[in-house]
Amino acid sequence: MRTAALYTSIGSLVLSALAAAPAGAWDRPGSAEARGTATAAARATAAGIDFVACPEEEMLPDSLKCGTVKVPLDYADPDGRQLELTVSRASATGPAKERQGAFVYNPGGPGASSITFPLAGELPEWKEIAEAYDLVGYAPRGVNGSSAPLSCQDPSAYTKGPTDAPTHPTEADKERRVARAKAYARGCAEHAGQTLRHYTSLNNARDLDVLRAALGESRLTFMGASYGTYFGALYATLFPSHVRRMVFDSAVDPDPEQIWYRSNMGQSLAFEARWEDFRRWVAKHDDVYHLGTTPEAVQERYDEVRAELAVKPAGGKVGPGQLHSAFLGAGYYDDYWAMRATALSEYVRGNPEPLVAQASPRAVAAKDNENAQAVYTAVECNDAPWPEDFEVWDRDHTELARVAPFETWDNAFSNLPCAFWPAPRQRPLDVRVGWGELPPVLILAAERDAATPYKGALELRKRLPGSSLVTERDAGTHGIGGAGNACVDDHLRRYLLTGEVPGRGADCAAHPEPNPVSLD
Repeated sequence: MRTAALYTSIGSLVLSALAAAPAGAWDRPGSAEARGTATAAARATAAGIDFVACPEEEMLPDSLKCGTVKVPLDYADPDGRQLELTVSRASATGPAKERQGAFVYNPGGPGASSITFPLAGELPEWKEIAEAYDLVGYAPRGVNGSSAPLSCQDPSAYTKGPTDAPTHPTEADKERRVARAKAYARGCAEHAGQTLRHYTSLNNARDLDVLRAALGESRLTFMGASYGTYFGALYATLFPSHVRRMVFDSAVDPDPEQIWYRSNMGQSLAFEARWEDFRRWVAKHDDVYHLGTTPEAVQERYDEVRAELAVKPAGGKVGPGQLHSAFLGAGYYDDYWAMRATALSEYVRGNPEPLVAQASPRAVAAKDNENAQAVYTAVECNDAPWPEDFEVWDRDHTELARVAPFETWDNAFSNLPCAFWPAPRQRPLDVRVGWGELPPVLILAAERDAATPYKGALELRKRLPGSSLVTERDAGTHGIGGAGNACVDDHLRRYLLTGEVPGRGADCAAHPEPNPVSLD
C-alpha cells in the first residue's frame, strides 16, 4: 500500500535523527525503583483508602465516594516527597458473595482523569459489570484532582482564540511555532522545577500498582483506553504476577521505536483516512447538508470556510485553529459527524451560530484543558528520545503533509516542545512478557481508528502472548468498549465476568453509521 510504504520511508528518515537519551530505570529486580514501588505498595496495603464524600468541586453524586492514595514523587526515594491521588468508587451493586473486587479504569491522555467513570455503572452496557465489581476511577499524577496538578502556562492564554492552523505552514509560521514551543517548554520547567522529570508512563504504571495495593487487591483488574493501554502494557511487563484481568481498548503501538515521535506521525497519517470517511459520509447525505456530492467537494467547502474564518473569525472567537480542533473530534468519534456537518452547512448558509457554539473556546474548561495538555506534554517528552533539531521535524512533516495534510502540522506543533525539553528523556521499556507469565488479556480495536492505528493492536497482541484481539471491522471510533456495539460489549462483559477470551480473537461488524440531521 502507498500509505504503508510512505510511513516506512518516513520512519527511516527519522531513525538516525533521534538523539541519545539517558536510559530510564526499568524496575529491574533489585533496582531502586523496584524496591521503592514495593515499599510504597506495602504502605498502601496497610493504609488502605478511607472512602468518604467526594470533594464538592468534583460535583459528583452521593452514590460515589472518594479518598486518596499516597505515591512517591520519585520511586527511587520512597521516603521523599509524596503525591496524593484522588480516587473515586461506586461499590458493587450485586450480592456480596458475587463481588469480584475492584475494577480500575483509565481513559488515556496522558492527562485524562477517570474520576467520573464509576457513574458508568448506571448505563445498560455496564450494569452487569457494576453488579460484580466496585467501579474505580482516579486522577493520575499531575492531573487536576491530584495533590500536585501540573501547569505550563496561564490557562486563559491556553484557550485564547481565534488562532491559526496552517495545513502547509510558511517559514514565518514555523518560526513563530518554534518560538512558542520553546516558551512552552520553559514554562513547564519554571512551574514544575525538579519535579518535571517524574511525570512518566513508568511512574504511572508504578502508581497503578500502589493503587491496586491500597484497594486491597492482590491482583489488578484494569481497563485502559488509548494511552491507558500503553502504561497498562508497561504494568503487565513490570508486574505480570499482579494482573488478574486487563482490557486494552484502542491500543497504542508499544514498540519502543514508535514511542512517541513516530507514533504521532503514524497517527497523523491515519487521521487523513478517517477525515475522508467523514467527508464521504457528508457527501452521501448531500440532500441534508448541501456541501457537495463528493468528498473532494466537501473538502472545498471546508477550505473555503477555513479561509473565511482567517479573515473574519466567527463570533470573534472561532478562527481556523478552533475550526480544526472541532472537526478533529469527528476523526475520533463518529457521534460528532452530524453535529459538525450541520455546523459547517449552516455556516455556509449564513448562520454561524452552530459553529460558534461547537468550536468556541470555553473559559470554564480552561484550567482543566491547560492541565491536560501540560501532563500530556510532560509524559510524552519525558518518556522517550525526540529529535532536537527542528530541521528533522520540518523535513519529516513536510513530506508527510503532502499526503496527509489534515492533521500533520497541527500534531507536530502540539508536540514540538519535546524538541526543546529541559528534563532528561528515558528510553522506552520493551513491552513484552513470556508465555504463561500473564493471564489472558483482552484487546479491543476499531479497524479504522485514527488516534491509535490498528497495527498497534496487532503489535500488542504479539508482545503479550495469550492475549485475544476483538476487532470492530470497517469502523473508526476511538474507544469501543461499552460504547454500544453489542458484539464488542458481549466479549467485554464475558471477559470481565468470567475471564473467558475468544481464542486469539474475534471480528465484530461495525456499529451503524450516524443518522444525518438537519436544523430544518
